[in-house]
Amino acid sequence: MTEPDTETGPAEVLEDTRRRPRTSRSRLRPRSRPRPRPRLRAGVPLPLLLPALGGLIFLVLPLVALLVRAPWRSLPDQLTGVAVWQALRLSLITATAATAVALVLGVPLAWLLARTRFPGRRLVRALVTLPLVLPPVVGGVALLLALGRNGIVGRWLDSAFGVTLPFTTAGVVVAEAFVAMPFLVISVEGTLRAADPRYEEAATTLGASRFTAFRRVTLPMVAPGVAAGAVLAWARALGEFGATITFAGNFPGRTQTMPLSVYLALQSDPAAAIALSLVLLAVSIAVLAGLRDRWMAAS
Repeated sequence: MTEPDTETGPAEVLEDTRRRPRTSRSRLRPRSRPRPRPRLRAGVPLPLLLPALGGLIFLVLPLVALLVRAPWRSLPDQLTGVAVWQALRLSLITATAATAVALVLGVPLAWLLARTRFPGRRLVRALVTLPLVLPPVVGGVALLLALGRNGIVGRWLDSAFGVTLPFTTAGVVVAEAFVAMPFLVISVEGTLRAADPRYEEAATTLGASRFTAFRRVTLPMVAPGVAAGAVLAWARALGEFGATITFAGNFPGRTQTMPLSVYLALQSDPAAAIALSLVLLAVSIAVLAGLRDRWMAAS
């Protein structure tokens, strides 16, 4: 008897594999069940509820008192006064100019901190954020020592160009920009870190320079962060008091901004001080309303 031929050729193997039933990989993998999210208990512990309510009352009560004691009937007359209008106009002009200075200097600084690596970058970031925690009066003294007539740079500005910054409107802009620019730098740097740098790299590989890539690609991409930082810087500049009164003084019509006018009116005309405080409160609420999408995105 002859043994059956057990050898198979390539054609037979291919035909055999075609006839075999295919098993999908999805059937072999175990189905992963979604993990249930931890549920918080409905009840709030009393040791946490009482301090939370106390903190809320502590923050809201002064604002409620300001609204209750406001002279609503005489408010139009208070806001149309000459001194109040001068302080309001000067505050709006100087805060806008300080924000422009912060944009011109702060956006490149934020890009430098977010997109490049150099020795001492952490130290530079700490120095940039230092005005956030520095007392404003100390900042005003530092500006006097740097930009005053006998200051390190101010002496050269006075002798070479005849420029004197202290106790002038330009000094108000400098003081407000000094305390407000860190808010813009932090906001823009965070937006740049969240943005994908591959778009810039693609633009540079196509022949664009680094500045062209920043101007045409990066800047439109981080425009919401720049706008949010500019609004924060403008609001901070509008409410600046300590550095302004130390570096620029308190001269009506020239350096007396709204916070300085509130401080001065509180001693002689409390109704005018309350009226100006309501204006600053309305500006703060408007800033919060404008930034609600940015701050409440994680809620």
